[in-house]
Amino acid sequence: MRHTLSVIVENKPGILTRVAGLFARRGYNIESLVVGETENPQVSRMTIVVDGDEKIIEQVTKQLHKLIEVIKISDITQEESVHRELILVRVAADASTRGEIMQICEIFRASIVDLSRNSVMIQATGDQKKIEAMLTTLRPFGIREFARTGRISMVRGSK
Repeated sequence: MRHTLSVIVENKPGILTRVAGLFARRGYNIESLVVGETENPQVSRMTIVVDGDEKIIEQVTKQLHKLIEVIKISDITQEESVHRELILVRVAADASTRGEIMQICEIFRASIVDLSRNSVMIQATGDQKKIEAMLTTLRPFGIREFARTGRISMVRGSK
């Protein structure tokens, strides 16, 4: 099962390496890892997506708690949450296909952020299913490259 962990850590050098190393030493694959400063510049939020059963998540959580910089760990997999990803995708486009690509962008609420003679660069945000659906729709035009963030997540409601 895919789990989403929200880990609040002190914003100090080396913490990302220590967390990633903890997973690697145990042979667990991180599917997605996003780190960013929070409203408090001394604290960062890590959103970690990892595949594993409850026992694996329990072991990882116990190991994370041993790191002195870790403030709080929450498995938000079953929580009512908002999840988003960002993608930049360069698609082959000429005068004959630009209009159709622009319509696809409207449907997915994406925007064109760069335009060249033979391609367009599109920016989109959404959950994993939306991003995958957009990529599937754009593939026939010829995806030249894309860069994608991992998942960021927050629990709904007031905390």
